[in-house]
Amino acid sequence: MKLSPAVITLFVATTEAFTVAPTGHGTSKINMIINGETETASEKVASVFSKLPEENAVVDKLVKTNFPGAISNKDLATRVVELLGEKGFKPSNTLLATSLCADELARELEDEFVEIYGNNFNLGGLSGFPFAGNTGFGAMAAHIPDDGFCLVIHGPHVGITKEGQIGKVERSGIALVDNCCGSAIAASNYLKGITDGGATITPKIQQFTDFQQGAVQELILPFGKRLGRAENRMRELPYALYDSQEVLVTDIVNTGKGGIKKGLAVLGGIQINTSPDTLDYFHPLKFDYYDSDGNLVENMLPYLR
Repeated sequence: MKLSPAVITLFVATTEAFTVAPTGHGTSKINMIINGETETASEKVASVFSKLPEENAVVDKLVKTNFPGAISNKDLATRVVELLGEKGFKPSNTLLATSLCADELARELEDEFVEIYGNNFNLGGLSGFPFAGNTGFGAMAAHIPDDGFCLVIHGPHVGITKEGQIGKVERSGIALVDNCCGSAIAASNYLKGITDGGATITPKIQQFTDFQQGAVQELILPFGKRLGRAENRMRELPYALYDSQEVLVTDIVNTGKGGIKKGLAVLGGIQINTSPDTLDYFHPLKFDYYDSDGNLVENMLPYLR
């Protein structure tokens, strides 16, 4: 299901109304040496995941059964760093940019890549939609190191409990097994109310104080039939969200690719959050490389599988 040009235009035009403050100090000379460290990206991957739990065979099977194609964050980082290293990406010349959900669980993947590449420019908001828009992408591109690269990681997230319940997850310090992603599930319920004919008619327009959630609900509307027919609505939900986000991310990248310096890699997929004592996973659905002229020159997705 495709989003209409009108929806894309409305989304992009709205996001351009905002000035996005850059993370960090806006200098192009970033990540050169962090606390005296001169590790390679591969060494940083090994260091990051040495602090995290070992792979749990039961959870690994559970995740991969429900999300075929998913790999652990450790395997993802290892393969991504190796592939990008062959193109010249290093911690000293790479800016990380992410469009991930505001949920703290979405920081797991983000923080792991920050420890590898050093800094992150946040492009995302609720459910992982790129709410920074063209303005944010343009500001981010200006912060890429001179003669350097950018890695963009985007996508929604979904939880899975140790018992295999999708759309829920155990959280650290909380007894309640909570919704994940809460924004996505709220949007799904909103959509279900429309498709089932039970939505309440209201004269109120979208509230600016909840602008992002209102946008998520509108951007998922084209996927009502798909979700209604899904064998498992919670399993299908992140993939519907991803397809919606992919339209926007592609439009934003194509609009702003003139700001690419040496190269841009765009990694898209589904974050899969598990309990605090097990590794998280990622289902990669896109891994594209653009050259310095903004040309899409390689699909690297097969190398992540």
